[in-house]
Amino acid sequence: MGDEPNVLELVSTIGFAGGVRGGLLAHPDGRHIVYPLGCTIVVQDLTTQKQSFLAGHSNNVSCLACSPSGMFLASGQVTFMGFKADVIVWQFSERGLYCRLTLHKVKVQALAFSPSDKFLATLGGQDDNSIVIWNIATKDALCGSQACLNSVGPVYALTFSRGCDDIVVTAGKHTLRVWEINADTHKIIPTDCNLGQMKRVVNCLQMAKDDEHVYCGTTTGDVLQVNINTKLLRHFGPQKEKLSLGVTSIQLLPSEDLLVGTGDGTIAVMRGAPSFKLLKSAKVVGEVTSVVLRGSGNQFFIGTDAAQLYQSTFQDFDPTLMRACHNTPVTDISFPLESSELFATSSGNDVRVWHVSTGKELLRLVVPNLTCHAVTFTPDGRAIITAWSDGKIRAFYPETARPMYTIHDAHHKGATAVACTSDSRSLISGGGEGEVRVWEVKDTTQYLKEALKEHKGAITCIKIRKDDSECVSASNDGTCIIWDLRRLVRSQVIFANTMFRSVCYHQDECQIITGGTDRKIGYWETYDGSQIRELEGSQTESINGMDIQDSYFVTGGGDKLIKLWRYNEGTVTHIGVGHSAEVTKVKISPNGQHILSVSVDGAILRWRFPPHINKKAENSST
Repeated sequence: MGDEPNVLELVSTIGFAGGVRGGLLAHPDGRHIVYPLGCTIVVQDLTTQKQSFLAGHSNNVSCLACSPSGMFLASGQVTFMGFKADVIVWQFSERGLYCRLTLHKVKVQALAFSPSDKFLATLGGQDDNSIVIWNIATKDALCGSQACLNSVGPVYALTFSRGCDDIVVTAGKHTLRVWEINADTHKIIPTDCNLGQMKRVVNCLQMAKDDEHVYCGTTTGDVLQVNINTKLLRHFGPQKEKLSLGVTSIQLLPSEDLLVGTGDGTIAVMRGAPSFKLLKSAKVVGEVTSVVLRGSGNQFFIGTDAAQLYQSTFQDFDPTLMRACHNTPVTDISFPLESSELFATSSGNDVRVWHVSTGKELLRLVVPNLTCHAVTFTPDGRAIITAWSDGKIRAFYPETARPMYTIHDAHHKGATAVACTSDSRSLISGGGEGEVRVWEVKDTTQYLKEALKEHKGAITCIKIRKDDSECVSASNDGTCIIWDLRRLVRSQVIFANTMFRSVCYHQDECQIITGGTDRKIGYWETYDGSQIRELEGSQTESINGMDIQDSYFVTGGGDKLIKLWRYNEGTVTHIGVGHSAEVTKVKISPNGQHILSVSVDGAILRWRFPPHINKKAENSST
């Protein structure tokens, strides 16, 4: 074995875990926003758009909180049944870990800092049902208790008083409690609030400025005002026209009005108690999971479960899209020929073109109610070719996203893979039924040249030689077939006890490498199909994506790791940790400066290709 692999540097991400309630935070300095992406926390500078990353969780982040001073961040995670879920406290200025707090089981539901940063309150999920108060200075648990009675619950929300370190409020399904912390006796004492005959499930909490009342957003679509001192319900509303699909997020404005987000994507300003009158509203895409105020509160940010980030001001109250991300599995990724500035991804019913350095979405192609399985650019750059679940191959103009042509009934079990020859005049497509089809493409007509029927399972990947003389297709049936594209017949076939997911030609094209569900990376001769070597690509999961450049190749798969390998030695030089879901595809940029990886959770991660390796690659190519 060689040296220990180095760490692959994560440069930027395109993604947002919009499903995390309250996951979008605005830092008190007014310059940064913080949001989760899988098991990573992204800190983004709003002026420079530069991102930094906090990595330390072993599974998806489930909640976030920022201390009132801005000195600390806290994050909780989910884990597997029977295991403990960590809470990590981070020092914001140093972007480093301050302490790791481990008591809750399975999931951390919510977090809250006390007004002076003295305490951190953590709330466990349904399987844990406990509230724990931690002393930030000593990093120890001060006290804890069962979060709610067994007859009610679970508890979803948690907040501290604005001016007192000793008062905490929790709420959930048919429960609303005010807790008093006694630091001397190390106890936390609950008092249940009396809502009379009213039964509500509370999603979110917000304390009033004077600490007299707490506002509760409910799944019923109304807001409750409860007195903290008397523990009694004071007011609720709107009483007639409730907010559709419930109040999912709530903020108190400097004017004492309320800013609320709802389950149907409505953002509204609501008069405070007792009227709760709606003053103005706007719509966004998806359920609103986070609403946060920036600085003094003139500007605010919105996060939705459709992985969309919006910003707006109270004057115009017209949310503008800051960042749009995939919220369904990303199935493919492609660069234009010799261009490293742009790339395209396919996910669900859309294909998007992104700018590499800024991460901005430049173009979106949408075909409703279908799934796009593959995307590629024609080498001449005139079209984006896509393969869809309805068996059609669709081509679009890259400048306008207008349809160029459609090949109907290209495959009768869905088109699953597509590749284009170097002259941009022929397409090779693969389908779910196992056929590989060769198409002649002209400006006005597209016709089938040959249907190659050898595979028995879905085609997962197709790669073409540089001189267009042959191509290789990988399939779930455990075979890779090398096809002669001049005679349109099978040249060689490779058998293995696996479902092949990816295949690549080596630079000199006399060998191919494969990856699949058997976790092995296979090296094969193209002229006779014999195996040269086999590597252990992953210890636990399948190899889904693979790309090669010069004497290095990169892999990604079900183990969520990005691995950079030396081709000749068969050793791992770098490992990238950042994905929280199964990696579906990886790609090295044509200029050899970056590695892009995409995953099932919709995340797109950009890694820096190690510079010293890049220089070697440049020297070897010259």
